Formats: sequence, C-alpha cells, structure tokens
Amino acid sequence: MKGKVVIVTGANGGLGRHVTQQFLDAGANVVGVSRRIVKSDFDSGAFTPLPADISTADGAQSMTKAVVAKLGRVDIVTHTVGGFAGGRPLHETEDEVFENMLNLNLTSTFFLLRAVIPELRKTGNGRLIAIGSRAAAEPGAGVGAYSASKAAMVSLIRTAAAENADAGMTANVILPGTIDTTANRKSMPSADFSKWVQPSRIASLVVWLAGDSGKDVNGALIPVYGSGL
Repeated sequence: MKGKVVIVTGANGGLGRHVTQQFLDAGANVVGVSRRIVKSDFDSGAFTPLPADISTADGAQSMTKAVVAKLGRVDIVTHTVGGFAGGRPLHETEDEVFENMLNLNLTSTFFLLRAVIPELRKTGNGRLIAIGSRAAAEPGAGVGAYSASKAAMVSLIRTAAAENADAGMTANVILPGTIDTTANRKSMPSADFSKWVQPSRIASLVVWLAGDSGKDVNGALIPVYGSGL
C-alpha cells in the first residue's frame, strides 16, 4: 500500500477506525472522512482528516476535489458509513424511517460513487470496497427498510463493478453479520459477543481486496457472518 491514496468514509467509527489503522499500518496515505474528525484521531503522519458530509451531492464532490487537490489522486475508496433502524414490520414502518434508511445507506452511496469513480478510473487499478450487511442478502422481520436500503446499495456497487472493469477498477461489497463494536454492545447488552464479527478481521479483508492479491475479485458479495451462523 506504500504511496497509495486511500479514502475511508466513517474513518473514526466503530469499523472505520480499524480499516483506517490497517491501511496506515500497510503504508498507505489515508484521508479519513467523517462529519467530525481531527488529526489526533490517528497517530500517523500519513493520516489526513477531512471533515465532510457525503450525504449530499455537493458534499461528496467537494470532498473528492479536496483529496485530489491535496494528494493528487485517489487509488482506493472504502465506504463504511451507514445507518440502522428497525423493530417494526413493514406495514407499521413510518415514512420518515424508510426515507432515512434510503438516505443514509443508498443515496449517500450514490453521491459518493458519482464523485469518486472518475478519479478511480484514472489510476488504471482503482479499488472500491463498501460495507453492506448480511440483511441485504438475508432480510429478516422488523428490518425491512434497512434491508431494502442495503440491498439497493449492493446493486449500485455491483453496477459500478460492471461499468468500470474496462478501466481496471474493481468494486466489491462485504456483508458482515453483527460487528463487535462499542455501539452494538450497548444496544444489545445481553448478546453473546463472542459470536460477533471482529472489526479487525473485516479491516484485514478490506486491505486484501484493495491490494494486488484482490485484483481478480470484482462485483463480489462477500459474507462475513461470524461464528453465530
């Protein structure tokens, strides 16, 4: 990863922090994107914090232009941002909840892809890795809006894979089960955390996909469900 320019969205989040650190450990120049992020979040001279809101078209475009202006190009984009809401069946799901899930998980991804794909194509070997959810492939009761938004996000990523293979670019989606983060532990305190997916392992897979070893993987949906199958 030495010399590579990597964008990590949600870089200081529960999973994003691990992804960012592993890219830094691998020698990459990492731009960490979040609404609130500072240099001291990571102890590395190769880390650049970039406060930005990619949930709007202008925000995603401005973020991408800022990265190119500072570092000259974009080689790898890892998208870890998303949101969750659930608990009610479809016929009781409010408009606001459904629209919020679409905005957080689908619309923001669309804006990001539209902004970064032209830059990734320029490199001849661009890499795009998005974090989806097991629910995108295996929807369950009470999470209809979330599952639908993640499934649609997966469709966008696979479309990006098909449209940009001619430029040597790959685009893949990791579908994790419940990730062992502080936020998830607080929301499900009685769960068996030992069966959850460790964020460091997802981060290792992200870095592998972004490297030369992962160049033949394109348009894949990769399940990482943990031991609680």
